[in-house]
Amino acid sequence: MSKKMISTRTKKEVPETSSLFWEQPYWQPFRTIAKSFSGYWIACIPLTTIITIVWHQAVLAQNTEIKILEITEVTPEAIIQLQGTLNTIWVLIAAILVIFMNAGFAMLETGFCRQKNAVNILTKNLIVFALATIAYWVMGFSLMFGGDHPIIGSGGWFLASQDPATYNLKPFPIGLPISVFFLFQVAFAGTAATIVSGAVAERIKFVDFLVFSLLLVGIAYPITGHWVWGSGWLTTLGFKDFAGSTVVHSVGGWAALVGAAILGPRMGKYVDGRSQAIPGHNMSIATLGCLILWIGWFGFNPGSQLAADSSVPYIAVTTNLAGATGGIIATVVSWKKDGKPDLSMVINGILAGLVAITAGCNEVSYWGAVIIGAIAGVLVVYAVSFFDSVLKIDDPVGALSVHLVNGIWGTLAVGLFSLKTGLFYGYGMGQLINQVIGIIAIAAFTVVFSVVAWMVLKATLGIRVSREEEIKGLDIGEHGMEAYHGFVKEQDSFSGGSDKGINDVDVRAKSGV
Repeated sequence: MSKKMISTRTKKEVPETSSLFWEQPYWQPFRTIAKSFSGYWIACIPLTTIITIVWHQAVLAQNTEIKILEITEVTPEAIIQLQGTLNTIWVLIAAILVIFMNAGFAMLETGFCRQKNAVNILTKNLIVFALATIAYWVMGFSLMFGGDHPIIGSGGWFLASQDPATYNLKPFPIGLPISVFFLFQVAFAGTAATIVSGAVAERIKFVDFLVFSLLLVGIAYPITGHWVWGSGWLTTLGFKDFAGSTVVHSVGGWAALVGAAILGPRMGKYVDGRSQAIPGHNMSIATLGCLILWIGWFGFNPGSQLAADSSVPYIAVTTNLAGATGGIIATVVSWKKDGKPDLSMVINGILAGLVAITAGCNEVSYWGAVIIGAIAGVLVVYAVSFFDSVLKIDDPVGALSVHLVNGIWGTLAVGLFSLKTGLFYGYGMGQLINQVIGIIAIAAFTVVFSVVAWMVLKATLGIRVSREEEIKGLDIGEHGMEAYHGFVKEQDSFSGGSDKGINDVDVRAKSGV
């Protein structure tokens, strides 16, 4: 007998225990079930058991919680504590949104300018918030909110005081914690300095911009801010600027106007007295910057309510309506004026509407917000032409048209469209007159301060880069690096005369692609 037959016989004679066990008649129903369902279905059995147990425990816990709530008395003190906590969390979130707007400003300004200056612009927009934080912590916050003097605040330097009354705050939970209020306000202060960056871009020395930003955020901005938000004389007068059309945007705009005028235009901007277009190098990131700013405005305006209440969503809607209308109208007007829908005007139209609604977003109707945004969309288009061709002030990003012009318009609009005090709602000229007084007073102080600061910097440090640095780009001259290393650049002749600029369009990579 062969080994193969012996092996076969052995296998037949030795039964497998596991097979016999499974083949017993009483397992027949289970074998039928197993054949009807796959392994995935069978695996669901323990999973279903676990879910059932967890669900049961959750129901028991919920019933227990309901019983606890039924026997626990909700006191007025507990409600106040809860509301204070909600207020604090909301304002903290709003502060973060406003801080994030620095990314929007950086993207917008970089995209609107040439690639050879991208590193310089990104650096300015990043470092300016760091500088603003320190300057505002050292003295700006105290000058703006310390004490109740009508002209200038004082006390609580370096955020040292733990007494909310030092900064005209009510104790928590009725009022906000000092830390959260400071963080929200320093975000606004940084915005004012960032506005200046765009108007003086592509030709200012880096160190001069830093020094001026420190002076603006540490001294000028807090003083005028105290007049409006820190129980100063304009507050007593009845001037209204809810979230900063004048306090933030116009102040930054006036400082930018003086700086751009003293600096002079970029090389090649005016040839034989005629304005020459100097296109931005990346409209994609400029558009991204606009969208970031639009989102950030939902912290800027609704956050200025300084409380989590029913006014917050209303303010958000008026803000959005004005921004949307501004973008639409600016598109239509620029299309009609220049024959093509200009993306830069769409961007600036949206921002103009947002700036304009900032002063009265809490007191205007939805229709009022739409009208305010529509007028802002018209103003921004013609203001760009006015500054560029009439005044011959070179503003690479349109900061003056967006922030200064529409900051003024938005502040005036409160006197017209406010549901509580506006002229169009039968309340007379009183509020409009107060708005005009506030605009003129803050403009006068900011312009004088800026003229002195810029002229001193010009006489000492020299505020403008050299001709060679401007031609090569501030990235190389000021920072010794490039934003787009490895791309070839070619010359162009838009600078006029003997001054040859550099066309910053990326022609091809060095790899030959």
